Amino acid sequence: MKTKGALIWEFNQPWSVEEIEIGDPHKDEVKIQMEAAGMCHSDHHLMTGGIPMAGFPVLGGHEGAGIVTEVGPGVEDLAPGDHVVLAFIPSCGKCATCQAGMRNLCDLGAGLLGGASVTDGTFRIQARGQNVFPMTLLGTFSPYMVVHQSSVVKIDPSIPFEVACLVGCGVTTGYGSATRTADVRPGDDVAIVGVGGVGMAALQGAVNAGARYIFAVEPVEWKRDQALKFGATHVYPDMEAALMGIGEVTYGLMAQKVIVTVGELEGADVDSYVNITAKGGTCVLTAIGSLVDTQVTLNLAMLTLMQKNLQGTIFGGGNPHYDIPKLLTMYKAGRLNIDDMITCQYQLEQINDGYRDMLEGKNIRGIIRYTDADR
Repeated sequence: MKTKGALIWEFNQPWSVEEIEIGDPHKDEVKIQMEAAGMCHSDHHLMTGGIPMAGFPVLGGHEGAGIVTEVGPGVEDLAPGDHVVLAFIPSCGKCATCQAGMRNLCDLGAGLLGGASVTDGTFRIQARGQNVFPMTLLGTFSPYMVVHQSSVVKIDPSIPFEVACLVGCGVTTGYGSATRTADVRPGDDVAIVGVGGVGMAALQGAVNAGARYIFAVEPVEWKRDQALKFGATHVYPDMEAALMGIGEVTYGLMAQKVIVTVGELEGADVDSYVNITAKGGTCVLTAIGSLVDTQVTLNLAMLTLMQKNLQGTIFGGGNPHYDIPKLLTMYKAGRLNIDDMITCQYQLEQINDGYRDMLEGKNIRGIIRYTDADR
């Protein structure tokens, strides 16, 4: 079928919304009519080359929600009409990694940046006569997609699509960074560095886990104000102010858990994050840096002598097929505020405006909302 999508044809060029052609679902695949897509910072990394796909053009988007319209052979648990969220990490449940309990590190993830379907190694999308490489095998910046069932999670149809789409990555990643990877416990003092969509979800995870003080570090003033509304107890504009402020509040003990959710992780900043981490504490790096950046500033002696933990995480250490529905039940119960994380909705043709707003600090999270005019 012919539809449209937001493509990148080379690094550091704007998104181009143009005609694409999507094939029919093969074995174990489903076709989905997309209703909403989240505009995550990771998709901006596609443009800069921080996350290089295997080739061009790239179809962006890895957060999305929609309605199943067609299923291929072998699909048993999904049917046309089902409301679904796309998990940016496939989770087969069968490989050795999934069986070991690390479904966020499913072996199918090895092909996330390759663009070819995990079903048979072929491409489902073409543009201008060329194969298209969809972000994390999804490509939610299009009103339709064909995807392997391991990336599809059925959800409660009463959940608004604009809410559901964010649980495919940002909300689940942030919340799990606090509750799973950092393992925030009642009474812990927690620092969240960067309060965009992922950071605000991590903040809510810390609140629900029973943290005592929650320190939010964010250069944009209105985001600091929002962080206080979401449950932060103290806010700081930069790491220098945070180091002094957290030290004063905790009498020099610092934060037991530090969660870094900045838009782009820089190796030169890692030591400042570890400096606000308490002795024996854990600093979680949820933010992603460039895949070609290998230079890190870190006082190794202090890391050892203070017995600190520096931990990476992806998808908040969670299980897409378990955590996504669970977090949406928390949303319905009023225990997770996703509505106020959605700052602005855009049409697909406004995607460059949306990312400009993100880079200028005007959004906690922007989303693309599809309408009949897009189809």
